[in-house]
Amino acid sequence: MSESGSRIEAAPGRQITVYLLDDHELVRRGIREVLEGAGDIRVVGESGLAAEAIRWIPVLHPDVALLDGRLPDGSGIDVCRQVREKDPSIAALILTSYDQEEPLFAAIKAGAAGYLLKQVKGSDLVDAVRRVAAGQSMLDPALTASVLDRLRHGAPDEPNGRLTDKEEQILDLVGEGLTNRQIAARLGLAEKTVKNYVSTMLGKLGVESRTQAAIVALKRSTT
Repeated sequence: MSESGSRIEAAPGRQITVYLLDDHELVRRGIREVLEGAGDIRVVGESGLAAEAIRWIPVLHPDVALLDGRLPDGSGIDVCRQVREKDPSIAALILTSYDQEEPLFAAIKAGAAGYLLKQVKGSDLVDAVRRVAAGQSMLDPALTASVLDRLRHGAPDEPNGRLTDKEEQILDLVGEGLTNRQIAARLGLAEKTVKNYVSTMLGKLGVESRTQAAIVALKRSTT
């Protein structure tokens, strides 16, 4: 999992597209101002209801869907799950006021790439959007301690098959938040080869996303 201490720089000429979901118009305005003020991020759509977001996010195909945790007609986690069932290439970032463990784990299970508290600084929110757009995983550092505590005391996950040494190595790098391209450069492999390793590794671990694999990596490092 990546933390906000090491920042991601914007790629030259690269525009990251974002869809905003929050039931408070003033909050959406504030987030839009922060994100678009970064220069490399463009908000392509927004709404205050889950039903609208589920309809429009797959159509607009943003790089990142920034989703409020609680909504009048559902939750950002529900939106994340349904959107990623239609288009798993869209990275979902849950933004919430609540630091409870159950929604956090539900978000991870739904395939969210990150989970942040609304108290996050504007610069950290921009950094998180850049990270998940680049294929990394992101947890608010304020939540990491509770995640690790739950993992330490939870039942161990039973993998569907033993990981090879190379898959173990790649799992550790996924846990550090590296993208396939960064892993390929670190290990001297083709990016396509790393993608194949990651796909096989996810299947053996019985998880559906890199974020879930990163949680497994965190758990292994603390036991």
